[in-house]
Amino acid sequence: MASALLAIGLNWGSALVSIGALAGLTSVMLVTMYGQSRIFFAMSRDGLLPPIFSWVHPKLATPVPDSLIIGTIVALMGSLLPIQVVAELANIGTLSAFMAVSIGLIALRKTRPDLQRPFRVPFVPWLPLAAFGFSFYLAFNLPALTWIRLAVWVLIGLVIYFAYGYRHSKLRSAQPEKLRPADLRNMAPARKPEEKREQRE
Repeated sequence: MASALLAIGLNWGSALVSIGALAGLTSVMLVTMYGQSRIFFAMSRDGLLPPIFSWVHPKLATPVPDSLIIGTIVALMGSLLPIQVVAELANIGTLSAFMAVSIGLIALRKTRPDLQRPFRVPFVPWLPLAAFGFSFYLAFNLPALTWIRLAVWVLIGLVIYFAYGYRHSKLRSAQPEKLRPADLRNMAPARKPEEKREQRE
């Protein structure tokens, strides 16, 4: 839009749109980095990453190592890679996450129907399959080199998982002394309403 406004001579409009785009991209990047640091924190708490990732600063009450590591990686990628490559990597990463969640939802409905669910997705499996299909279509239209980069990134993740996470996973070992109350609550089968009523009585 900034280029279109510039082409028709509205320089002030192009500048205004550019400033808005810059502010919007900055806020999105900050929120994404914030969320990623919390993902590393949760993975470390469950044993999939080393304990340093779940260390919380005593005064700031935030996972400072996660933020520093992620900020450094993002800064290096942003300064060394072309913006188009960064955008394609962000797109393929987000779309692959959407596809994994869609398939995971269907799989969990079949393999763990007893899990307690705070919310339910309607029209299963058709809605998750539609989400998977649309996400795959968008990802399919990305350059082949982007898929190769995704494969390398997934391979790195698998190496980390089998080298560390597989042996330290608390849910895999299912040792009660290492599990948090939330883990035990999620692993326990959901009680029927009459069972809850009997327990209260």
